Amino acid sequence: MEDWKNKIIYQIYPRSFLDTSNNGIGDLNGITSKVDYIADLGVDYVWISPFFKSPQKDFGYDVSDYRSVDKLFGSNDDFKNLLDVFHKKGLKVIVDLVLSHTSEEHEWFKRSIKSKDNKFSDWYVWQDGDPEIPPNKWLSVFGGSSWKWSEKRNQFYLHNFLESQPDLNFHNEEVQNQMLNEIEYWLKFGVDGFRFDVINFLFHDTELRNNPYKDKKDVRPLGFNKNNPYGLQIHKYDNTRPEVIPYLEKIRKILDKYSAISIGEIVSEDPLETIGQYTNENRLHMAYCFEFLSEDFNFENIDVIVDDFFKNNPKSWPCWAFSNHDSKRIASRASENPKKIMEKLLKLKGNICIYQGEELGLSESNVEFQNIQDPFGKNFWPEFKGRDGCRIPMPWDAKAKNFGFSSNIPWLPIEKQYKNLCVATQLQDPNSTLNFTKKQIGFRKKIAT
Repeated sequence: MEDWKNKIIYQIYPRSFLDTSNNGIGDLNGITSKVDYIADLGVDYVWISPFFKSPQKDFGYDVSDYRSVDKLFGSNDDFKNLLDVFHKKGLKVIVDLVLSHTSEEHEWFKRSIKSKDNKFSDWYVWQDGDPEIPPNKWLSVFGGSSWKWSEKRNQFYLHNFLESQPDLNFHNEEVQNQMLNEIEYWLKFGVDGFRFDVINFLFHDTELRNNPYKDKKDVRPLGFNKNNPYGLQIHKYDNTRPEVIPYLEKIRKILDKYSAISIGEIVSEDPLETIGQYTNENRLHMAYCFEFLSEDFNFENIDVIVDDFFKNNPKSWPCWAFSNHDSKRIASRASENPKKIMEKLLKLKGNICIYQGEELGLSESNVEFQNIQDPFGKNFWPEFKGRDGCRIPMPWDAKAKNFGFSSNIPWLPIEKQYKNLCVATQLQDPNSTLNFTKKQIGFRKKIAT
């Protein structure tokens, strides 16, 4: 069995991990300073959510420069130091790379929007039409049409998420090659792999055919709010197109040169089937979906789903997650003790992802509307409060200001309910969820060897 299989990945959301610059926002040096804590957990990989230069309209998932660390989080030198420190501890580092779209502030889009006949004119998805009538009925995950009219270019551009996140045109070979170059840049820098954001969104139907609709009773909120009209469409033409697979094979060739691994995020109509396809031989190493991250998650169905996956996809490989930065925390979704939840997660065949704070048994935080930062939540409030509730800063020490996260006002408020769940408190309690998690990770490693 390959040495990357059945490993444990610890996901860090850098804004919410630890602030060392005293601006209320976590940073790379904060992550580096906690390397002993992370290593002591017993995990194998660390996945760090985006920290590249960005206007932060979607908190880093809107990249304006793929090769520069945003000043908010530090510098390229800070990241190099992080890699060196983690590697010395035997920990591998995975970075979060958004391939399907950029920020509107990326230089490529600034040049693309200028005219229809420059080097970058076809790097994004543009379409003629009446300014009042979008090219088709495709919907954005974040609400409304996925098309935005540009007065500068007198055309529509495609955005599957925010209007400020235009989609790259992967039907353009120059775009494909450029993104392969961005991947290789960070591999040469020393990273050990990538988590690829919404990897099935790379290509679109060039004929722009409308998606069919489904009955409301058939809507499963896998990766989005159940009240979101996005779920009413069968996303046959705006994502998960057949062209993705040969491109994954191109990515894999580069990864293999550097012995690096890949994790794909899947948001599709049949996510487990898509994982099976995308992680087959010579494609992605593994992928995860929202099967166990959704509001309609049923704890009792886990083993059946996992067994069926391996039965139907013998040459593919999954990564299982119960919580992450996009989903309501599992402690608030499953009516089970956090220890039981963690025990179940760590017994699953496949790679395992633990989201920061999950090892503490943190529950979802109730963020009031006036404190909401997530544009997803702002668009769908109050039926959907967004993703801020799972992004609350880590509680390190109950005796410290702001629980040890920052000396300044945190970017999201930390609830007093976390007082007894802080890292320092749990480390001293042999029966805590944190110490239980460490023991279970140890058991998993013993079985693996």
